[in-house]
Amino acid sequence: MKLNGSAFFILFLVIQSFAILTVAKDFDFFYFVQQWPASYCDSRRGCCYPKTGKPAEDFSIHGLWPNYKDGSYPSNCDSSNPFDDSKVANLESVLQKQWPTLACPSGDGLKFWRHEWEKHGTCAESVFDERGYFEAALSLKKKANLLHALENAGIKPTDGKFHTMGQMKDAITKSVGYAPFIECNVDSSGYHQLYQVYQCVDASASNFIECPVFPHGRPCGNKVEFPSFSSASSHDEL
Repeated sequence: MKLNGSAFFILFLVIQSFAILTVAKDFDFFYFVQQWPASYCDSRRGCCYPKTGKPAEDFSIHGLWPNYKDGSYPSNCDSSNPFDDSKVANLESVLQKQWPTLACPSGDGLKFWRHEWEKHGTCAESVFDERGYFEAALSLKKKANLLHALENAGIKPTDGKFHTMGQMKDAITKSVGYAPFIECNVDSSGYHQLYQVYQCVDASASNFIECPVFPHGRPCGNKVEFPSFSSASSHDEL
């Protein structure tokens, strides 16, 4: 059967539309992950403050990760679209405050951001470009305002004071509307401390949602510390 020009064009559009829909369904939702810097630093590996100095006592972004409802996730989806720091140049000062690196040796954040974009961001190119990826994460951090949510419930960063996991989850759920997954690590004294908070976000990276599935992070006991960042230790590497 021969196709005339008009029929061929229509067929082409149908194929393109199907391809776009297929790409758009390459993941089901996002995990938006923030970490508590004091707990990151209070671990065996310690931490190194960024070249811009010690971050503020607030949650910082770890990443925005596309995920599937079965608990698996895509990664490193487009090697032809590597991180280009020029695309986020005028966001750098904000990223350094809201998405700082604490890895050693001290850095400017570019390596961290490159890793997050290339491993996770490239798997959501149907939603945003590189700049849009970082802007979406920054917007979600502002919307979540985790520290404010916890402090409103009387949970403030304090060494040696413990809270139940239920109290922490309830505080965030009340503020955001959906239950988070809270991951803990263990300090040198063997106490569990709040380390990371996972929140689920719809496939447009715009709204928090009920988690289709929770991640397999390190669990918390019922007695959890929310340590002060002022007491966290740092290596002196520059």
